[in-house]
Amino acid sequence: MAEYKAPVKEMNFVLNHVANMPGLAQLPGFEDAQEDMVSAILDEAAKLSGEVLSPLNTVGDQTGVRLDGAEVPTPEGFKEAYQAFAEGGWGSLQFDPAYGGQGLPYSLSIPVMEMWQAANMSWGLCPLLSQGAVEAIDASASDELKETYLPKLISGEWTGTMNLTEPAAGSDLSVVRSKAEPAGDHYLVSGQKIFITWGEHDMAENILHLVLARLPDAEPGVRGISLFLVPKFLVNADGSLGERNDCAAVSLEHKLGIHASPTCVMSFGDNGGAVGYLVGEPGKGLACMFKMMNNARLAVGLQGVAISERAYQHALEYAGDRTQGRAVGHAEAGPIIRHPDVRRMLLTMKALTEAGRAITYDACASLDRAHKQSDKEQAARAALLTPIVKGWCTEFAQEVTSLGVQIHGGMGFIEETGAAQFYRDARILPIYEGTNGIQALDLVGRKTQFDAGEALTALIAEMQAVAEQALASDDHVQDGQALADALVALEGARDQLLNSTDTPEFAATVAYNFLMLAGTVCGAWQLLRQALQAAEMLQQGATDQPFLTAKQATASFYIGQVLPRYKGYAAMIEDGYASVLDVSDEQLEAAFI
Repeated sequence: MAEYKAPVKEMNFVLNHVANMPGLAQLPGFEDAQEDMVSAILDEAAKLSGEVLSPLNTVGDQTGVRLDGAEVPTPEGFKEAYQAFAEGGWGSLQFDPAYGGQGLPYSLSIPVMEMWQAANMSWGLCPLLSQGAVEAIDASASDELKETYLPKLISGEWTGTMNLTEPAAGSDLSVVRSKAEPAGDHYLVSGQKIFITWGEHDMAENILHLVLARLPDAEPGVRGISLFLVPKFLVNADGSLGERNDCAAVSLEHKLGIHASPTCVMSFGDNGGAVGYLVGEPGKGLACMFKMMNNARLAVGLQGVAISERAYQHALEYAGDRTQGRAVGHAEAGPIIRHPDVRRMLLTMKALTEAGRAITYDACASLDRAHKQSDKEQAARAALLTPIVKGWCTEFAQEVTSLGVQIHGGMGFIEETGAAQFYRDARILPIYEGTNGIQALDLVGRKTQFDAGEALTALIAEMQAVAEQALASDDHVQDGQALADALVALEGARDQLLNSTDTPEFAATVAYNFLMLAGTVCGAWQLLRQALQAAEMLQQGATDQPFLTAKQATASFYIGQVLPRYKGYAAMIEDGYASVLDVSDEQLEAAFI
């Protein structure tokens, strides 16, 4: 299997010209995020991802994980790789210096995280969850809890998990049954949680579980849920580790993909109660968890970009090496990259990946601005883009990784070539951290109807400005017109949603197609703005012609070959809900009755 090579040049370009890292570096607290620092961080992260994490990807997939008593040994090399990660300070980039963080922009941590996920997604899930735990504790915990737990979590010495789902409570957290009984200065937590990523492992000396549970007097529903920090090992007053807490993994799931990531059934309180500490206010557990969940959704969207990048690199190398047949316009047999259909698939993989990367980096930069400048418009922009990042980027990851298998032909269906692993690993992404159906409902409801379309209208105005810039350009007039036409369709879909608030069936039925419409149009916008930037740089004498012309070619391919999908999504939105909801259960089962 080809090892992963981080696309550092591409990442730098997107950071500079989409996320506007130079502008972020002018904000108070971000002064260190200068060009030299950014380049050094990306270069060093590329070494760790390519030389240490990537070679472990196949090993981890083939070895998997197992439960050995109360322990989960990780595949060979995983623990050493994690130690290198922690010693390098990689988990601390964006966090508060008061607790050992480096205070750099969140958006700068995103390409670094992309490298971990592309190199080895199973391994990369561990620091992803830990970073989410830092965010939740930092946002809501008491100063005492922060001082005790954040430094070790930020340094990577300890890791974190998120314990929400239960056997009877999947996405509907209102029926969570886990309990927490007051016991002096702490609580005794009991219950069972399922699908807990990296709930048990041997890579770090302690694991901090963030657990949703109910107090004895809690009201029913989501308002009765509180959040508790439950460490695997209790922490003594001097910071050393004490006895093991009453929590353990009791089984591991056997999964389609991400085999090296232990997905645990966690049991709390089998022997009297797991010691836990309240995070935030009683009954405010979901609100406390919201920041972790929200940023985790961006991180999962980033995983879609990352696994797509890895699949593209793998397919590109194979297409350049594999000789098969004589392509149109060639006199003799040659590599399959010459065949038009293979080039179409490769370009689709490349264009979708680059579009998703730009949307993701852009959304995270909006979070940085919202945080540093208390900018409500940037906060609303980031909130709007979050379900698009999570939903659209993980949906196209299914297509991209499938195309990677297809380019390999029959060999793609053989595990030894490696293409199948990316396809299997990617399949979880539309499911966890809120299914894409939930993301779509969030986009049409809380992010569009609830603010009367204000944030979406502002984003459409941004996109229209790029379309107008392209219409006034020398090389991208046709692309600009295509984007302008697509924006008319997006505005029409927005108006349909805003005019249907009295018919909730409409929004619920068209939500997925609305998400895919928005993502597809946003992808064109992001690639076109980069193409225009590349054209300007070439006019000013930039010497990196292959990269900059590729930027323009990729945008034109996407706009010609991918953007037209918006017409189908718009037509399905126009069709409404009757064709979906008027079909009875009996009609669905008619062939079997």
